[in-house]
Amino acid sequence: MYDRNNVFAKILRGEIPAFKVHEDEHTLAFMDAMPQSDGHTLVIPKVEATNLFDIEPEALGELIKATQRIARAVRQAFDAPGLRIIQFNGATAGQTVFHIHFHIVPCYEGVELRHHSRDWADKEVLAEHAERIKRALAELDR
Repeated sequence: MYDRNNVFAKILRGEIPAFKVHEDEHTLAFMDAMPQSDGHTLVIPKVEATNLFDIEPEALGELIKATQRIARAVRQAFDAPGLRIIQFNGATAGQTVFHIHFHIVPCYEGVELRHHSRDWADKEVLAEHAERIKRALAELDR
């Protein structure tokens, strides 16, 4: 059962603020508030779906397209030689927010990722990171 009170549903409704980097009729992308790496971005669909097994194929297609586009921008904005694209299904697999989403996590040689869901990022830093990604998206769209 989909929980309409999960944090991402609240972000979609505008009840909780987020540092948005992209929004269209199908998806929303925003900065992870507890990032594992600078530039850690989340991409979510605007449909109610708990995980990969609940989402309609058409909505999943839109989510994947948006994830690829945002990942390109994150890679460019943070000059990341590698990216982790992560999607969890179920609590046992590590899912903590039960609205399907993809994590885009920049990775660098010799730099360990921070632990997720531990420390809140500075809001000014998140805002600056969101702007970097928006600029990269604008460059990619030219």
